[in-house]
Amino acid sequence: MRRLCEDIDGRRVALITDDTVVALHANRLAEKLAREGVPVTLRAFESGEENKSLRTAADLWDWLAGTELTRRDIVLGVGGGVVIDTVGWVASAYMRGLPYINVPTTLLAQVDAALGGKVAVDHSTAKNLIGSFHQPKAVVSNVGYLSTLDKRQLRAGLAEAIKKGIIASPDLFALIEQRHPAILSADVAATMTLVRAASAIKCRLVAKDPYEEDLRRPLNLGHTVGHAVETVTGYGPVLHGEAVAFGTACAARIAEARGLLDARTRQRITGLLATVGLPTTLDTLPARVDPARTVAALGQIRKIRDGRLRFVLPVGLGETVIADDVSDREIHAAVTHRGDGAHRQRTAA
Repeated sequence: MRRLCEDIDGRRVALITDDTVVALHANRLAEKLAREGVPVTLRAFESGEENKSLRTAADLWDWLAGTELTRRDIVLGVGGGVVIDTVGWVASAYMRGLPYINVPTTLLAQVDAALGGKVAVDHSTAKNLIGSFHQPKAVVSNVGYLSTLDKRQLRAGLAEAIKKGIIASPDLFALIEQRHPAILSADVAATMTLVRAASAIKCRLVAKDPYEEDLRRPLNLGHTVGHAVETVTGYGPVLHGEAVAFGTACAARIAEARGLLDARTRQRITGLLATVGLPTTLDTLPARVDPARTVAALGQIRKIRDGRLRFVLPVGLGETVIADDVSDREIHAAVTHRGDGAHRQRTAA
């Protein structure tokens, strides 16, 4: 609380959350801020990826217009990835850009979504299609909030941390291999170590190219296929972390088929994802996904990315390459791969 009050620095606060987090954390946080003398106005919108939308953003702008907020005041986003992305974009456009602070309440938001300044809402054509870059004034993570999450949400957040281990830190990958049971139990010491390490990795990578002028970014591992899966399933049935895990497994299979990644490391990657309960094959995704529609959905991503798909492919733990010549045939083979027998049995168990 002390650090958050220092970052607010006596300004008015518009606290935006969703109708799940408002009861769990946001009401209490608003009361604590008020006791510290911070003027707080609170608004909650409906939870769920389907509400990361233009309609929600417009409703929030209308609400902000009725508050006493000025250009020197603060927007405070309290919640998971949907809240963080939506609030950041709303802040980026209101009064040509208000400062905002993220208080992430999910593991995925603490290790990924709250960091980096990429803010957006979804469109029926593609995920995160309408947005901008707007860096938060601060990110304040309280791992105590993670105790209210169910195992599925913790697994989804762990997917983004595993991704960071693959692209930048064999030590982080090994840490997750060793301590994932404690992390999935929301153990404070284990999650604090994880959040600190994953946050440092993302901040270091983002600092090199905060506005994505270079589209060849290792942080996109798993997101090419992952975003297509989210699009064809209507933003909701498959959590973002679950889609990223599946997309990461697909990228590892493509890399192995190309001779870029040895079989043992590929098995280590897909094995960890499966062991923590994340999907690596179509039959382990939480929703039915049509492979043909998924590959077709990549056409919109190709359009956004200047006519080419840039696949991040792992070549070892801590090392990746970017391939812009991955064919639809390769993607289809990776998407429809049935997986290793041992992993299927473990998932079924």
